[in-house]
Amino acid sequence: MTLPLIGNRDARRIFLHRHLLSDAPQGPASGNDLLQLIQGLGFVQLDSINTVARAHDLILFSRRQRYRPQALKTLYERDGALFEHWTHDAAVIPMGYYPHWELRRQRDAQMLRQRYKNWHQHDFEGRFQTVLDQIRAQGPVSSSDVGQDEPRSNGGWWDWHPSKTALEYLWRAGALCVVGRDGFQKRYDLTERVIDAGLCDPSQAPDEAQTIDWCCNGALDRLGFATPGELAAFWAHISPAEAKAWVQREQAAGRVEQVQIAGADGTVHRSFARPGLASDPAIDMAPTARLRVLSPFDPALRDRKRAERL
Repeated sequence: MTLPLIGNRDARRIFLHRHLLSDAPQGPASGNDLLQLIQGLGFVQLDSINTVARAHDLILFSRRQRYRPQALKTLYERDGALFEHWTHDAAVIPMGYYPHWELRRQRDAQMLRQRYKNWHQHDFEGRFQTVLDQIRAQGPVSSSDVGQDEPRSNGGWWDWHPSKTALEYLWRAGALCVVGRDGFQKRYDLTERVIDAGLCDPSQAPDEAQTIDWCCNGALDRLGFATPGELAAFWAHISPAEAKAWVQREQAAGRVEQVQIAGADGTVHRSFARPGLASDPAIDMAPTARLRVLSPFDPALRDRKRAERL
């Protein structure tokens, strides 16, 4: 059977359209309009690198040049429309997606317990209850507010005192939420005080199969075409093997098909897409000629090999 072939020009147009870079960077960029933009991207990576602007601000500005950093801070810290957790790195994510992070929180809890022990060589687990009690009594804290009796060090980024390590672990595992940042220092609060009960009840969260399905569907919608490895890497929740099994099930059901994607150098790579990608509306959309400066952490550039191949 001959697989559909997507030429390089068409593949680039689909790529730019899915990353919200086809249109001129116009339109409103605050409140619900900004939330819809972030939903279209899936998430926005947070990063402290500030050569031109913070990475997250440049990601949003490159798509809406009326965007200003205060709009993201308002949406996140005042309106509670976003939560912070990890994808491939720390990111702000639409609050409605919170239940789909339960699998990630469970997996992080298992993985980080041993990793943090190996990295930091201290009893951070013994600080869990003390940290939780302090937050319950005092409200949101930063790492400088906890473990006042613990020695500090200037030994580098990963030289955390036990209570800071406890904060990070409890956040990644779900007991705490980051509610904002002072400069770039996180402030943590109890999840039960931040997230609506209907969203944060683990017993109501999607199961593993539902989360894998949500992750793969969401990734494919935002990439247009992808290998199982690229689907898995998008949210960084699931393994390539889990994404491959999902693709096989969806292909058997006729909801996904294999396609050939032509690279910039003329080579052809196999990928997967929704049926009918060869007639995708984005193919007829000539991208804007407006010049954009993209952050190295931009969603379109995060997978360097994929971007270069196209």
